[in-house]
Order: sequence, then C-alpha cells, then structure tokens
Amino acid sequence: MDNVVTLVVLVLVILFVVTVIIRTIRIVPQATAVIVERLGRYSRTLEAGLNFLVPFIDKVRANVDLREQVVSFPPQPVITSDNLVVSIDTVIYYQPTDPKSATYEIANYIQGIEQLTVTTLRNVIGSLDLEQTLTSRDQINGQLRGVLDEATGRWGIRVNRVELKAIDPPASVQDSMEKQMRAERDKRAAILTAEGFKQSQILTAEGEKQSSILRAEGSAQAAILESQGQAKAITQVFDAIHRGDPDPKLLAYQYLQTLPKIAEGSANKVWIVPSELNDALKGFGSMFDAHGGGSSGSERTRRPERESAPAPETGLDEVVLEDPGEALKRARAEAAGAARDAEGVTRDLRGTGMDPGPQA
Repeated sequence: MDNVVTLVVLVLVILFVVTVIIRTIRIVPQATAVIVERLGRYSRTLEAGLNFLVPFIDKVRANVDLREQVVSFPPQPVITSDNLVVSIDTVIYYQPTDPKSATYEIANYIQGIEQLTVTTLRNVIGSLDLEQTLTSRDQINGQLRGVLDEATGRWGIRVNRVELKAIDPPASVQDSMEKQMRAERDKRAAILTAEGFKQSQILTAEGEKQSSILRAEGSAQAAILESQGQAKAITQVFDAIHRGDPDPKLLAYQYLQTLPKIAEGSANKVWIVPSELNDALKGFGSMFDAHGGGSSGSERTRRPERESAPAPETGLDEVVLEDPGEALKRARAEAAGAARDAEGVTRDLRGTGMDPGPQA
C-alpha cells in the first residue's frame, strides 16, 4: 500500500516538473513576435529564438506574424460624382511593425483596415466621375495608401501598397461603353482602310507615271536610232549613186521599171505619172533609136555600099561615116517622134480617168 502511494506521488511530481519546464521554455519562430503578460499586464515581447518564462505567472497573450501580408476585400458598391454605382475590389498589402500596438490598440486590425478602406474609397471615388475612375487607378491607389498608412500607424500597422483589383460599372454602362469602343474601332479601321487605299492609289499612279516615262524614253530612243539608221542608209545609197555616176539614160530606165510597181494592188485606182516622164521617154526613145532604129537605117544605108565596095586587103569591111548634117536632122526627127508618142500615152491615160501628173 505504501509503495503504491509512493509511486503515485512520484508520477505527479514528474508531471509537475514536465509542466513547469514546458511553461518555462518558449521557442519563438523567425519573423514572429510573442506578447507576454505577467499577472494580466503586458510584460514584454519575445523575439525569435529561445526564451524563458516564469511558470504560472507569465502568460502568452498573442502571436503576431511580422511578415508582409495580403488581404483581399469583397467588392464594394461606390457612387461616382456622376451618380453611377460602380463595384470596386481592393487588395491591401500591410505589415505589422509594432506587435504591442497591434495587439492592444485595436481588437481586430484586419477588420479595421477593411472598414477604413471602404470609407476612404467612397470619399475618393465620390469626387471623380466614371471616366476618371476608370483612368485614375494610380491616383486612387496613392490617396488610399496615404489615408490608410496615416490611420493604421497608431495601430502598429504599415500599409505598403493598395491596389484596385477590379472596377465594374453597371451593365447598361458597360454595354454603352462597348458600343462606343466598337464605333471607335470601326472608325479607326475605316480611316486605316482609306489611308491604305490612298497610298495604294498614289503608288499605282507613281508606277504608271514611271512606266509611261520609261516607255516614252524607250520610244524616243528607238525613233532616234531608227532615224539615224535610215539617215545612214540613205547616205550610203546616195554615196553609192554618186560614186556610180549614173547617166540620164539609166535614170529613165529606172523610171520605166518603177511604173508597174505603182499600179500594184487592187485598191489602186489612180496612176500617178510624174512630170519627168516625158523627158524620161524622150531620153529612152533617143537611146532606143540610137541603138535600134538608127543603126538599122545606117546599116540599110551602108549595106549596099559595103556590098559594092571591094574588100580591103586586110580582110575587114570598110566603115563609111554618115554626113553629120543628115545625122543631126534624123536625130531631131526621132526625138520629135518620141515626144509625140509620149503625148499620145498621156492622152490615153487621161481618157481612162487617171491623173498623168504635171506636163513637162
């Protein structure tokens, strides 16, 4: 019986010692502050590491996280200066700097920050219209941070940053804004299309202008080269003609060869007879008479003489010269006959309705 009582007492003593040790030794994690009260009053703040407490006298009141924290508040309806209700979500970045003030100055600093944010947001947004609210996020963030930092400073809280996560205007306003933006985009698209069409027309006109200029320059150069070639060919022909020194008989013969080419083709209804045709016919007739008829007449004249004349000892026929006066008379008569023949041809051409050209 005594052994059992002794054993129970020993166990109780061991439990008491363990409890005292646990209450005496306090290990605080990094970036954490522990508020300790002694007999109900603030005693001290324990920092990170190993700390010792007086058991049954010192009591841990709160553990304060010293790291920067983020809290997101639900959407809050706010009225703008143009009487439109917008819904705004806010995000607060804060950090406790004084664990004692955060514990004893306010019961719930997170709820206090939330309510202070809502009231400050309503004051700031109430002085702005919808367009300014949508485009002045940085200004609103700066004003909120200044007011919150000043109010939470005595709570041992530092507000590092305030962000507006979303600003949602009413559905009707959103529809109107979408239509306005759609109209603006359509306007910009139409302007860009018109500018592109204008640029394309300008570039096309410039290209056509350049191509026309190049074609004109090519045509001009080709015409110049062609005229230079023709001039060179004509020069060479004239040089060849001058070097050949043609006589009037050859020219008359060329006239006669050219006349059939003038009448070629079924569409040619008019013959053009140059004014020099009479002279050409005269020269050609003289040439023909000189080589044809004249020689035959002289041969008829001289033939009896050659037949009656004795053959010379050399074996060659003796050539008898005609009287110059008679030869001149005969040539004049032949020329007059050639002229009469040319006049007859001209009259025939006129009778057929063809223009013989100017008379010599």
